[in-house]
Amino acid sequence: MLASLFVCAWWSLGAAAPAVSDNAKPQQPETVLLWPEGASGALGTEDKDKPKVLVFHAKTDDATHPAIVVCPGGGYGHLAMGHEGHQIAAWLNGIGVTAVVLDYRHRGKGYGHPAPLQDAQRAFRLIRHHADDWRIDPNKVGVLGFSAGGHLASSVSVHHDAGSADATDAIDRHSCRPDFSVLCYAVIAFGQPFTHKGSQRNLLGESPTAELVAKMSSERQVNKTTPPAFLWHTTADTAVPPQNSIAYYLALMEHKVPCEMHLFEKGRHGIGLGKGMAAERWSALCHRWLITRGVLRK
Repeated sequence: MLASLFVCAWWSLGAAAPAVSDNAKPQQPETVLLWPEGASGALGTEDKDKPKVLVFHAKTDDATHPAIVVCPGGGYGHLAMGHEGHQIAAWLNGIGVTAVVLDYRHRGKGYGHPAPLQDAQRAFRLIRHHADDWRIDPNKVGVLGFSAGGHLASSVSVHHDAGSADATDAIDRHSCRPDFSVLCYAVIAFGQPFTHKGSQRNLLGESPTAELVAKMSSERQVNKTTPPAFLWHTTADTAVPPQNSIAYYLALMEHKVPCEMHLFEKGRHGIGLGKGMAAERWSALCHRWLITRGVLRK
């Protein structure tokens, strides 16, 4: 029944959607600590205790351009910084977007909830704080995440605030709400038969309370302030089943939040850009969606 709700119409783009060269390379990134004086909730002072962003600045002639926080996956136990980080930055630079790859804390570094969410929220505040310096439009700052990074991207989409106007730290005066989200074979729901149990365990621990499970199940936290979303998944994904994306899509629909979803038949979990597969069309579809949403120019 649910399958009838979704039509993956990638063929409708034809030649209109620009392709990204396989040889595309990102600019050399600028590395910026999220908290130069020490991260919120840090357990030490080693490199693993210092979350940061790698800022791949877009080279465009525009006065300002969009930025996207990229959250690599890894089950909240490590980070797939290659095919879900640097390669995505190259694609985003190629379409005129500054890519801000988030090197967030996770269980492999000794951290669970709320550290990853704090890092993601801080990344948005940091980008808006540096909007003038980095030539970023502060009203066009989105998030893109893969797998568990998709859970983090959805989490910051449903757990955000406008900032604190009287904060001592000027960065904390800025909003941490994404203006849009791109969720790629994302972990979404916890406590369900289709939950990626490793991600839930790494983030919430072995025996989380029912209240915490509900709070961090993104589909249960969607409301009218949740940003518009582009989602894609494959039906062949057995590690993180597509029911995760479907649950979030239906929640967005219920709350009348603009959204678009594409399900591809083939493709294992963790394919990144999916080069050589039918699912590789996701990036062209997403590019067109960003144009339709007014984030990018035609």
